[in-house]
Formats: sequence, C-alpha cells, structure tokens
Amino acid sequence: MNAEKDGIARGALEEWFASRIPTLEPPLDYETIHGGLSNLTFLVTDQAASRWVLRRPPLGERLGSAHDMGREVRVVTALAETAVPVPPVIGYCDDDSVTGAPFYVMEFVEGPVLRAPEQAALFPSPDQRRRIGEGLVETMAAIHALDPDEIGLGDLGRHDGYVARQLRRWSGQWEKSKTRELPLVEEVHRKLLETIPEQTETTIVHGDYRLDNVIYSPLGEVAAVVDWELCTLGDPLADLGLLMVYWVEPDDEVIPLFRPATVEPGFPSRVELAAHYAAVSGRDISGLDYFVALGYWKLAVILEGVLARFRGGQYGEDARDGGSDFAEAVEALAGAALRAVSRAD
Repeated sequence: MNAEKDGIARGALEEWFASRIPTLEPPLDYETIHGGLSNLTFLVTDQAASRWVLRRPPLGERLGSAHDMGREVRVVTALAETAVPVPPVIGYCDDDSVTGAPFYVMEFVEGPVLRAPEQAALFPSPDQRRRIGEGLVETMAAIHALDPDEIGLGDLGRHDGYVARQLRRWSGQWEKSKTRELPLVEEVHRKLLETIPEQTETTIVHGDYRLDNVIYSPLGEVAAVVDWELCTLGDPLADLGLLMVYWVEPDDEVIPLFRPATVEPGFPSRVELAAHYAAVSGRDISGLDYFVALGYWKLAVILEGVLARFRGGQYGEDARDGGSDFAEAVEALAGAALRAVSRAD
C-alpha cells in the first residue's frame, strides 16, 4: 500500500504498533474497511492473525471537528467506563509525521455489521430482526441516559442552542464543499431556521447513529457502537431523527446509495422503533418530524462533502472517479427533508 496515496506509512506505523503491543508479530497488513465515507478506517493484522482497527482522517484538506481524532478518541475512552459498549482504545497519536495525520487504534471487535440485505441473512428469523431493532434503540437510550459531567464529557459542547449550532455548522460545510448550486438545500435550511424547537434537555448525542455503525454479537445483541466522530452534546431527538432517516422500509421510495439491511422482512418499522425508544427513555417524541427533516438535510450536506472528496482524490487516486451516484442522492435527500419539515410545521 502506497503511503502517500492511501494514508498508510508502513514503517513508521509498524514502529508505533510495536512500541505499544509487545506481542506484535510484524509485518503488518492493512485492509480498508468500507462503510464509512468520512474518516478512513483500516483493519490491521499481524502475522499471528491478531487484529486491530486504525482510524485516521481522509487525505487532503479536512473540515472541522468531523475529522478530529483527539476528540473522537476522548469520547470512546470516556464511554469505556459506562454501560455503552465501545471498542477498547489501544492508543492515540497526534504526530502527523507517523502517517500524515493524527490517528487512533482500537481493539478489533468480532461480529457482523449489518450494512446490506446480505448481512441481514445472518439473522433470518423475524424474532431476531425485531430484537436487533429494539436493541439498537435501547442502546441509544442508554447513551442519552448518561450524565456528561459524570463521565468527563460535560465540556464536549455547549449545553444549549444545539439545533441552531447544527444548522450553522452544516450550512457552513455546505458552502465549503458544495460542487454546484442546489436551491432546494438552501430552502430547507431556511425552513429549519424558522421553526427551531425549544431544547428542553441536553444529552450526549452520537451524531451518526444507525444500524451499520453498530457491531453485533452472533446472538444479535449490540457488541460495540462505533464512528463517534460527530459526537457532541445536544438534543437526544436528533439521534432518533437520523435513525429514522437511515431505517429504510421495503416500500420506501428508493434513494440512490441506500439499500440497507432493514429492507428485508422482519425488522421493526420506523413507527415501532420510535415508540420503543419513547417507552424505554420516557421521552416525548411528538416533535420528531423536525429532527427527521434535520437528519435528511444534514445527510445531504455530508454526502455533498463526500462527493467533493471523491472528486478531489481524498480517498486515493483510484477513487477519484467514484461517487457518481452521490449528486443524485443529495438531491433526493434534500427533497425528503423538505417533505419532513413541512409535516413538522
């Protein structure tokens, strides 16, 4: 693997691993883990078949705290002391000279990630699939039940004005990374600004909570929640709203790039998941449509940024021509956001 091209400097990284893992058996092999399209994630394997996961920012210019490895590793380390399952952290490196950017390494957690219908086949019964959905929202409720101050994350973000800050942040990201003018994105932004709901509580918010950001045990229980790069303090309904966006049902209008495991029979519906979250957490979710709209809009902005990074070669030169479906997906997501925010009025 070419260091300059792919963000992996074999020699320096091997020295870093050896200084922290006495039982390491080099040389190391690196394999890109697909799924996430923001930070780069690699499966690292030594000659004894021991495995770890390395996370680093994409190549090239990076946008804000979404690629802040120090922030992400701080969150995961704090959560390791709670009931929320996360991969154990091996170490963090903020020295760009090692492999071109800060990175951190976690232990590899064995278990499936349910990204597509193929992985859903690992859990064929309706009871298993229902339990997977219920466990997902129960773990979300456990995240939201944590006291940020008690676990050292009370200063992770401001305790008020979450939605306004999200709108400001992602509108700024849109301006920095957009590849074309798309008035629909601006229209949704205006409507979201005009109807910001009152924030009545502040919790830890994962920021990208969905089925394929969870590793499951062979029995279908949550083994680890991953990809904490967007974690902050805010309104817990933001996580639930985004989960509704990602939880595609079999009869939904198809959005390019989105055919997750949940299109298979047996998984709970969005309505059932939301009701289960309300029952487990005790929260009023009557304002959920606003956060569904925010989730669609935010995802549209994120995917526009992914499209820009593909075109800029930040996922490697071989991927420069990739992402051809992203432009269409951004437009479809913005349309879904407009419909949701209209329901929330």
